[in-house]
Amino acid sequence: MAEADIAFAAAAGAAGLALSISVWAWRLRRAVSLRESMVDRERAATARSRVQYDGALSAFDDVRLGLIPGEPPLVLGRDETIEAVRLAFAKDVQGPPGAALAEALHAGLPEAIDALLAEGTPFEAHDGDDWKIEGGAVNGIAWLRVSPAARTVSQAALQGLRQGVEQGSGEHGFGAGLIADASPSPTWVVDHDGRLVWANKAWLAEVKCATVEAARETQASFDRGADQLAAEAGRVGTHQEGFRWTAGDGRRRAWKILAEPLFSGGAAGAGGPVLVFAIDMTEAEETRDTLRRHVTAHDETLNHLADAVAIFGPSKKLAFHNIAFQVLFNLDPAWLNERPTHAELLDRLRQRRMLPEVIDYAGWKARELEFYEATEAAADDSWSLPDGRTLRVVRQPHPLGGILLLFSDITGELSLRSRFNAQLQVQTATLDKLNDAVAVFGSDGRLRLHNEAFERFWGLSTERLEEAGDFDAIAELCKAALPDAALWLGLKARVADPDPESRVPISGEGRTTDGRTAAWQTRPLPDGATLVAFSDVTARRELEQALAQREAALKESQALKREFVGSVSYELRTPLTTIVGYSELLETMGDLPERSRQHAGAIRVAAAQLTGSIDDVLDMAQIDAGEMELSLGDVRVRDLFAAAVEKHRPRIEGRGATLKAVAAANLPAIRADARRLAQAVDHLLDNAGRSVSEGGAVSLRAEANGSELRIRVEDTGRGIPYHLQAHVFDRFVKRERGGPGVGLALVKALVELHGGWAEVESEPGKGAAFILHLPLEADSGAAAPELALG
Repeated sequence: MAEADIAFAAAAGAAGLALSISVWAWRLRRAVSLRESMVDRERAATARSRVQYDGALSAFDDVRLGLIPGEPPLVLGRDETIEAVRLAFAKDVQGPPGAALAEALHAGLPEAIDALLAEGTPFEAHDGDDWKIEGGAVNGIAWLRVSPAARTVSQAALQGLRQGVEQGSGEHGFGAGLIADASPSPTWVVDHDGRLVWANKAWLAEVKCATVEAARETQASFDRGADQLAAEAGRVGTHQEGFRWTAGDGRRRAWKILAEPLFSGGAAGAGGPVLVFAIDMTEAEETRDTLRRHVTAHDETLNHLADAVAIFGPSKKLAFHNIAFQVLFNLDPAWLNERPTHAELLDRLRQRRMLPEVIDYAGWKARELEFYEATEAAADDSWSLPDGRTLRVVRQPHPLGGILLLFSDITGELSLRSRFNAQLQVQTATLDKLNDAVAVFGSDGRLRLHNEAFERFWGLSTERLEEAGDFDAIAELCKAALPDAALWLGLKARVADPDPESRVPISGEGRTTDGRTAAWQTRPLPDGATLVAFSDVTARRELEQALAQREAALKESQALKREFVGSVSYELRTPLTTIVGYSELLETMGDLPERSRQHAGAIRVAAAQLTGSIDDVLDMAQIDAGEMELSLGDVRVRDLFAAAVEKHRPRIEGRGATLKAVAAANLPAIRADARRLAQAVDHLLDNAGRSVSEGGAVSLRAEANGSELRIRVEDTGRGIPYHLQAHVFDRFVKRERGGPGVGLALVKALVELHGGWAEVESEPGKGAAFILHLPLEADSGAAAPELALG
């Protein structure tokens, strides 16, 4: 039941409960109504009579006596009320009721009535606790008013009230007491002292009392706050309302307390009994509290949104806004808390240049406010602000009235969309320039993208591809050129299967019906799509085949070259051996002239040089073929240097130069092939001997660190031009004199077989230095298996 209905029922019950003690008051009011009617009927009478009756009606409510010197008193009031007053004041006085009552009142209040008659002095007096007597003068008539005292109600009246409620009697016969007793809301009546007069069953159940008498004896109270509210209603004589929480039976309950004085009307009702209702509001309060929590949670959720939210109520005032709304428009929180109207907000935003710039602002504003009349959400709108931002605006009716506005800053989204579209166009243009046929299929198997090469490769038009749409239909079109069912089944698995193991890149080749070799490959894309690319590799495969044939022919020619060089070298060695032998024989003959002996020596030296050059060529050929093996062993550098100095000193000193070898006594032995290492050092000393001139010097040095040994051969000869230093280790380089030009190349190759490397340092005109970097333990795959280090 609504609160208004409950209050109406309570008021009706109060009227019924008070009926037993206030019947005379109702009769007085009826008499007043009768007298007002009589005055209306006698308006045609004299002005004096009209003034008398009007004054009487406006001055008093109950039994009134009009005293005019020399005339009988005027008596106004119901007969029953007049009789009750006569019995109370003039029971023993004989004569008409008006005259008897006037005589009795004058006897009781002679001074006050005389002053009223003579000077019009008003007064107020009380006859015990039951009656109040008032005097006043209106238009030359002294009026006396006799009414029940408003401050208290007699115990008899209260007893009558209890009986009336318990019996449910009343003039209207609707059983007000029975209705109030059957009400589920606790209802009770207290007197002016706060004592319980009556209570219904619901009240007795709440205070745990069986009867009203038991409640009076134990001074049971429904709630102290409700008692104070009832006392306040009785004190001021007006309706009072309050809200109280009580605890009982293990739960808290909310009550709305209504205190209604039974004699209402300001001071007239003060001090009388009070009817109190307690309406159970627990469910409503719990619902209100739940709603409050939901609203708080809703507001908190909206405050965490990135989009700006503003809610305007039916009055077009701002009812809610989230933090994002304040931040988006940079508005003052205090101003927003004042709940501006929608129009005021638009004006403020226009002042701050945060609205679209329009020619007719008034018309635009009016159209914005027209959305309050809409019943459905409006289409999304966009605002282009002067600061360059773009806002998406959503307007929709609010369920509680008004509208809800959503603002989203889509500046970045539009920029990103523009960049995406531009990137897509660039990607499409790029794909169209590729020679490979490229198609992109989504995870649903639909064709998303393809280039022009794809159409040319399969001989399909754009219209046919768009009509086909998905992978299966396109595969059927392509099978006419590449009828490999297993290929297309595998490609479909890569396109449509979401399993990560299936979405791995694969590639392969196939033969088309027109004789082309088609290579294909797939690549999974980050968005779940799959790229499938086809390319015509027929020319490439033919070229690869031709290159393979040429490579085979080259290897065969290199083998023939090595065989030829070996054969020629061995064929040359035989006559050279003969030449060397006979030249040595000629040098030993005693009867040979000195000049002839010198010629024989020159022949021997030239033959020896030729033999060395042939040996170098054979060694290079052996290294190139990967057939040279190293015989590793422990090599002492000092022994290596001693043998080299002994071999090359005569020739170097014969040119007027000096040879010096320096090697520390504590140099560690290295793991190397002694013969090949000596061969490399010989070539370097031979090169230095040719470069040095008279007065020059050649030095041979060795030093070691933790991981390698460095051998340095240095001379003070002509040096090497800068433009030739980068090619000094190249083979067959043209030299000024001596050999076929493979000596330094052979040195580099021998050092690299040991796992080391060679370098040159030279300044033209100041000599040259060759440095060999050799590991302490040779790391080479050219060592014989039985000699290699474990």
